[in-house]
Amino acid sequence: MAAGPGADPGGALTTMANSTSGESVLSRVVRIFEAFDPDVPACTISELARRADLPPATTSRLVNELIEHGWLSRDAGRRISIGMRGWELITRASPVLGLRDAAMPFMQELHAVVGNPVQLAVHQDGEVLCIEQLCAPGAVRDISRFAGRLPLHASASGLVLLANSPVAVQESVLTGSSPADTVADRKRLRAVLGEIRRTGLAVCADRGRSTTSMAVPVRARSGHTVAALTVVVANRAVTRSFVPALTAAALGIAQSLGGPNPARETADRRAPAGVSAGVRGYPALTMSAGGFSA
Repeated sequence: MAAGPGADPGGALTTMANSTSGESVLSRVVRIFEAFDPDVPACTISELARRADLPPATTSRLVNELIEHGWLSRDAGRRISIGMRGWELITRASPVLGLRDAAMPFMQELHAVVGNPVQLAVHQDGEVLCIEQLCAPGAVRDISRFAGRLPLHASASGLVLLANSPVAVQESVLTGSSPADTVADRKRLRAVLGEIRRTGLAVCADRGRSTTSMAVPVRARSGHTVAALTVVVANRAVTRSFVPALTAAALGIAQSLGGPNPARETADRRAPAGVSAGVRGYPALTMSAGGFSA
């Protein structure tokens, strides 16, 4: 029997029924999931409908179905959150699972040595995404969060990933309005990216939190940068002594991934002269709410 008008050969998840905008059910489900974030891990149906920009009745119907399948859950206060089944399936099939597994032993060892937060981040959709973070109680904190995103130019890990991105990606950031509002700022950022490629290290001070982040690239066998490894320290504690441990951990992760031989890497690169901020001999930026400065 031929499908009638409005029928969807793709099945229930792509049907457009009950949608005045013609939006598919799958698109609406995606909007529900994207309504949750680190600041709002759980909310009521009405709040969820507002955050997802969906009618309350539609939200309630979809949420009830997702709860039945375990993708969402409802607590005693009738607040909705991501369900255990959703976490289970996403975690065991995570596209970064191999990278995290390879990195974890080295991150744990680095964390034991420095006693401060250690982070692993990747470049995703023009932003830096933190895929793992180790942090002890009472340790210093920076603006990064586990499973959180930041602009590429707004953190040490992002600067490392940007510096080692294809030229087209770098130019899209350098010529955009987000990194800087003046030609001088863009010129400064371009110079810093060049220094990061040369030294293999980014240093970024956060004025508001009195912390400094140091990041190095993690490279695959092809030589391409697949992640950035970062350690966060209190500004007063910033010394060059952290750099060898950070670099060694990144090289260990790279070898676990089948990456370059550490003997051929840049751990012994000569640091550029004349840079006094951050770690002596390495490029540094100071971050603030308004952007960066030298």
